[in-house]
This record gives sequence, structure tokens and C-alpha cells, in this order.
Amino acid sequence: MVPEGAPGPIVVIGDVMVDRYITGSVSRISPEAPVPVLVHGDERIVPGGAANVAANAAALGARVTLVGLVGRDREADLLNAALAAHPGIVLDLLVRDPGRPTITKTRVMSGRQQIVRIDAETVAPPGPQMLEALIGAVAEAVRGARVVVLSDYAKGVLSDNVIAAAIAAAQAAGVPVVVDPKRRTFEAYRGASLVTPNRSELAAATGLPDTTDAEAARAAEAASAQFGGDVLVTRAEKGMTLWRRGGRVLHVPAKAREVFDVSGAGDTALAALAVALSAGQPLEACVHLANAAAAVAVGKLGTAVVTRAELLAALEEAGTPGIPPGALLETDEAARVFAEWRAAGARVVFTNGCFDLMHPGHVALLEAAAREGDRLVVALNTDASVKRLKGEGRPVQDEAARARVMGALRCVDLVVLFDEDTPLRLIETLKPDVLVKGADYREDQVVGADVVKAYGGRVALVPLVAGRSTSALVAKAKG
Repeated sequence: MVPEGAPGPIVVIGDVMVDRYITGSVSRISPEAPVPVLVHGDERIVPGGAANVAANAAALGARVTLVGLVGRDREADLLNAALAAHPGIVLDLLVRDPGRPTITKTRVMSGRQQIVRIDAETVAPPGPQMLEALIGAVAEAVRGARVVVLSDYAKGVLSDNVIAAAIAAAQAAGVPVVVDPKRRTFEAYRGASLVTPNRSELAAATGLPDTTDAEAARAAEAASAQFGGDVLVTRAEKGMTLWRRGGRVLHVPAKAREVFDVSGAGDTALAALAVALSAGQPLEACVHLANAAAAVAVGKLGTAVVTRAELLAALEEAGTPGIPPGALLETDEAARVFAEWRAAGARVVFTNGCFDLMHPGHVALLEAAAREGDRLVVALNTDASVKRLKGEGRPVQDEAARARVMGALRCVDLVVLFDEDTPLRLIETLKPDVLVKGADYREDQVVGADVVKAYGGRVALVPLVAGRSTSALVAKAKG
């Protein structure tokens, strides 16, 4: 069983490419023709097309099976070597076709300026033998997957037959299919869960504008009618618009970043969305994560991957809109924030207590808890709960004051209240990845330990500072 919040296996099917970058410097014009003379500096090979989607998904922590066509040539070997740098990508189902070259895009660069691009490709559909091999690879890959991605660059791999086979296999397995489209219209993707056109692809498919949010929603609805699923429109500087069956619409503004190169940013967004979906996150949360990942990608030069650490850093920098670090949230809002964190691959840590009078022992426990993951959430007993547990005269500080002090600690990301004697219901709702208590408990005494371990989480018992307790402080004050 895949643990709650952890990425599940992803299958990427589509047009696999090599992106070659030749870099150097230009200081003169050729005497032979009015063209710049590039003094060769370096050359690098990176995965492109569907291979870039796979590389980005692997960098975000997913296990990825890549299905596509490559040649029996040097470029295929270079691509394999480049993909080997991304652990977690399974290449066994790449089909080698001796009759076609591995698609290669060569970009000649002077500094950050692209001078020319040279494409080596065959876009004709594969022959009967290769088509049969592709469909067989698709059927094998989809078994055990949690998300199927069709990365269509209109280079011949995703023919009608391959698309139909992939969607049929995914539907039989109950697995969502996400499509990055390149068809003139989207009927070929019927049965897919989500199609992710950019603005020009949406306009070509529907004949409708998307200048405003309302126009984008109407065009997305028209696109949905062509294949029957949800539509996510990537709108460059206008962000993203998600249209869902039933008419629900989400507009996500673009994140302000310095843009160096948009090459591959769509692949990064697609990968981030697929990884979040594979982790069981709501589609709306997945879209926010995809938007953040794309913002990081455009800040890099050339086709590149965005790592889990980079995405978490970007989310940390941006914060959750309207929610400052250490905020006190209601359970429903906390669950939404949890979903966004998990979709980015963050390990969420949960601990609880009354925390009536903060002392060094509390601080040491919370700092140790924070080291167990990426985000720390502290659940506080309400005043009524503390009174039932501790008796008359407690708490010394009311819940608002305790939450304010708790949220001010640098290691605490979120605070929630619970009114019951134990946080069991809260743990069942939020499903943290790590449950932390002090080492004065045994694991079998920790409330919620069995729940957390059942979905693949873990329990951590951290050392306590000797001689420190709120009860002792209260007794000393009374004495």
C-alpha cells in the first residue's frame, strides 16, 4: 500500500526527445555570410519532451515508468545516460525502432540567447511491428500505476491506437489519465480525466478567446465537451484556470518570478500535477503545486528539472496565501493546507499537548519534532479540554494566548485546537506523516499511533528535558 501523502507510481507515455545545448560566445560576424560566429564552449544533453516530464516527476520523488520510441543510435544512448541521473525512472519499456532516429532538438546558445534550433526527427506514425510493441508496453506499464500521463508532442508516438489503448487500460485499472495535448481538437482523448492545453492550443481547439478569466472558463467548458473530462488551461502570465465537470472553476494567478527560459516549464507543471495526484491530493491542490513548480522552472535556463527541495523552498518563500507561519486554523482549513504541503512532497509532523506555560522542555520537544519532517503542526487542547484533564484552575493561560505563543515559535508552522480529551479525531482527519510524543510514552500508549502506522506513517518518541513541567511551575508559583 502506498502511504498517504507519498507519491505513487506514475506512467509517462509520449514523444521522448533529446535536448542538446551547444553553448559558447559570439564576438564577430562571419566573413562568409551575415551570421554570428560561435566560439564553442560546452555541450550538454538533457531529457526532453516526455522524457523531461519523467525526469521532473522523478525529481519530485515519484517512481516513473517511461514509454516511448527511440532509435538505435548514439542519441538514444545519450538519453539513457541522462535519464540515469534521475533515480526512480524505469526505462525497460522504451521501444527501440531501428527505422527512425531518436528525436533530437539542438539549441545553439550564446550566453542566454538562443541563436538557432536544429531538429532531427521523424513524425510519421510507427509501423505495424513498432505499434504493436508500443501498445504492449503501454498495457504492461499501466498495471500498478496510480496516474497515467500522455505527453503528446505530435511526433508520432501517440497515434489514435496508442491513445485509445492507454486510456482503455487506465480506465480498466481505475487510474486517472492526464493529457498534455497537441491535437487540433481533443476528441481523440475521450475518456481522459484531465487535459492541460496552453492558451494557443485551447484557442485552436475551440475557436474561443481566453483574454479574461470568464472567457478562459467558457473556452475550457467547450474543450471539455470534446472529450468529457476536466480542463486545466495554462495561461502564461495569467496563471492557470481549472474548469471541472459540474461547472466549478478555479483561477490561480501566476507567481511573479524573473523569467529566463520557458522551455520545458509546461513539462514541469505537468509532472508536479501528476505527482500530487499520485499522492492522493485534491485536484485543486495539485494545480497550486503545478503553478508553483512552473514558476521555478522558468527561472532556469533551458530544459531543466525542479527538485522537491526547490519546490518546497519556493512554497516556503511564497507562503500559503493569506496564512502566515504559525497561524491558528480551523480543522477544515488546516486540512487544505496539509494537502498543499503533501502535494509538494513535504513530510508533515504532528504533536499535541496543553502547552499551558511554555518552558525549555516544551521548546526542546517542539524543536526535536520539527527535525522529524518538513512542516510541524501543533494541536492544542482547548480550555475546556485542559480543565477536564488538569482540574480547576487550569489552564493558566487561555487557548488564544497559548496558540499565540505557540505560533510565534520559529519551528511551528501551524496551530489547531481540539476540544476532545485526545486528538484522535484530528489525527484521523489530517493524517500526518509523523506523530511525535515525548519519550515518557511507549509507542503503544500514543493516541493515534495505530492510525498513523496503518496508512504508512510513523511514530517518533523524542527525549524530554528532565525536571521541567508546567505542573511544577504552577506549584512553585503557588508556593
